[in-house]
Amino acid sequence: MNKIIFTEEFCQPENLHPFTLTRQIQDIRIGILTIREKWERMLDLPSFDKKEDDYKDLDRSVNIDEAVDEGVCYLIHGNVLPTDKLVKAIRRLKDGEFIATPVGTGIVFRFTKNEIADRHKIKVGKAITIKEEIKTIQYPWDIFQLNDWSIRQDFELLTRKRKSQPISKSNKVTKPSQVFIEKGARMEHCIINASTGPVYIGRDAEVMEGCIIRGPFAIGEGACLKSGTKVYGATTLGPRCVVGGEIKNSVLFGYSNKAHDGYLGDSVVGEWCNLGAGTTNSNLKNNAGPVRIWTPKGEMVAGIKCGVMMGDYTRTSINTSINTGTVMGVCCNVFGLGLTPKYIPNFSWGSEGIKRFEFDKALSNIEAWKKLKEKTVTENEKNILKYIFEKC
Repeated sequence: MNKIIFTEEFCQPENLHPFTLTRQIQDIRIGILTIREKWERMLDLPSFDKKEDDYKDLDRSVNIDEAVDEGVCYLIHGNVLPTDKLVKAIRRLKDGEFIATPVGTGIVFRFTKNEIADRHKIKVGKAITIKEEIKTIQYPWDIFQLNDWSIRQDFELLTRKRKSQPISKSNKVTKPSQVFIEKGARMEHCIINASTGPVYIGRDAEVMEGCIIRGPFAIGEGACLKSGTKVYGATTLGPRCVVGGEIKNSVLFGYSNKAHDGYLGDSVVGEWCNLGAGTTNSNLKNNAGPVRIWTPKGEMVAGIKCGVMMGDYTRTSINTSINTGTVMGVCCNVFGLGLTPKYIPNFSWGSEGIKRFEFDKALSNIEAWKKLKEKTVTENEKNILKYIFEKC
């Protein structure tokens, strides 16, 4: 069987903190789909993850020498975003050849069992250099900065040779050819401007009356945009998200809530997060200067605009004021007076004189939140969270 095997080995996943604490890079959502979903669709192949001998080696993790059978494997860097041109170049590869960037970095390798030197080595031959710019995500702010481009790419991929469900006449739509509605989606009495970018409404999603949407925009399966919400591109709401208020150029991975008034801009929110009513983030400094953001390797400039990078399972209390360029770790309960600190560690309780979240209590809270969306905490999740609590 031919297959994709993703690797994080040369992608420096630690730079994508906090999102790669709980997932592989290839499972990050950008545009409409995750990186894994993009590659699987474009190459029409199943995917697996190369074992990295760490706590994120889960059910799909394989050793390369064991994964190779009679088929062809494509070893792909998990942070690379696919394009039609790149996929065409990959399809032309011969066994032992690899795609290289103009500076010589290999990003996609084609091999069979004949190219396996040992458990961790692949014999490579000819490098195929492509001139097209290779888009990758290296830091968390790349996710919202590349989201406009990514939504357009995914919209073309998902809607090619397909017909949208009819747009209800109760809606006011500019450029309806760039609006695609999947089966089961509901949208009435809304204003949609798709002249600035495509608008994708996922299966069984609901866009309530009075919403104002400016593309590019994507709402995933079963997600909800509440009445009167104002959305500016480029924004992605993953599956089962619930969003209200005002949102701009942000990505919510899935199963997260920003259900009430408040502003979210130039931000990335992981899975199973909840922003309490009135929570608002700053995305621009008062002096309009560059925004410096915490990373595991020290502060870095993310650009002129950068909001919050919120790890999975993190929640804010009502009326939380989030500082410009704030990083919140995994499973934090954020509350306190004034602006939040610029960095809140994993499993934090509060944001002033931060205390440690008790693990059993944190897990119980996560279980309660997941029940609201008919889900439960899996053993894999528990193991990952336990590792992060003890080691990160």
